[in-house]
Amino acid sequence: MKNEAQQAIIEAEEHLAAASLNLDLSVFEQLLHPDYVIVQPGGNVENKAETMASLASDTRHWQVARSDEMEVRVYGDTAVVTGRWTGKGQNGDEPFDYQARFLSVWVKEAGQWRNVAYQATKILA
Repeated sequence: MKNEAQQAIIEAEEHLAAASLNLDLSVFEQLLHPDYVIVQPGGNVENKAETMASLASDTRHWQVARSDEMEVRVYGDTAVVTGRWTGKGQNGDEPFDYQARFLSVWVKEAGQWRNVAYQATKILA
């Protein structure tokens, strides 16, 4: 059974996935911490501003965006999530269809959980 913090973080991860489907930038703005950083599968590191610009470019369109198999460990005002990401769609002229394992770090400030770091590794098998 999930405690309140674990449930809130799972719901936040699900909101980010849903926001990918319709490119709801306000959800990303709200849930990504100002210090947010993502390590892309190719090794590039992007901050929040770069991530928001990429999302706003309207070059990526999702048919499927889903997080599941999530395990949440809470350490005071910090939480670490491991899970599976499933994505399918089009990025510019390139179609994509993949699953990845992810590690997502959340911090609670002023009563709100916000994502501060994210890294995903494509599942090859």
